[in-house]
Amino acid sequence: MNHPSDNPTARVFFALWPAATESAQLAAWQAPLKRLCGGRAMRGETLHNTLAFIGDVELYALEALQLAAQEVSGEGFELCFDEARYWGHNHIVYAAPRHVPRQLVNLADALGQRLDAHRFQFDRRAYKPHVTLLRNARWSDTPLPAMQPVCWQVGDFALMQSVPQDGLTDYRVLARFPLRAAGG
Repeated sequence: MNHPSDNPTARVFFALWPAATESAQLAAWQAPLKRLCGGRAMRGETLHNTLAFIGDVELYALEALQLAAQEVSGEGFELCFDEARYWGHNHIVYAAPRHVPRQLVNLADALGQRLDAHRFQFDRRAYKPHVTLLRNARWSDTPLPAMQPVCWQVGDFALMQSVPQDGLTDYRVLARFPLRAAGG
């Protein structure tokens, strides 16, 4: 008889992971926004844009998850986060792109289709590209101040694992999946 502990799991998600330069630029938004909104700043090295949140997956299924992602065909693109916004329902201040590249929408859709085809469960909320900057923040419907845009060339997406460590959450890259060169 199998018990839940017989099948260890990993908490995983697919994401666009910025390089250190872009992470630092996004992290620079946090101090002025925290002065306005309070809350807790996310650690700069953990800033990312989630494509699809999977949740807990049994370790033996990680290879199948990677195979599903390898079936995704997408084109690289530039992604620019140029607005700070607030979600009141969960008290999050986040960076958002004013313009969402068509290639990003196509990538998120294609990944969802491949996950469906392989019968993986995932968060099916409408995809809204964002990078969480502050949690437990307080703000109104008033627009947040303008921030210096942060742009990066997206050339791949990654399967990430959330790893609790010393009361914090670290993220480990399990696999990267390249995108075609723009126009290629």
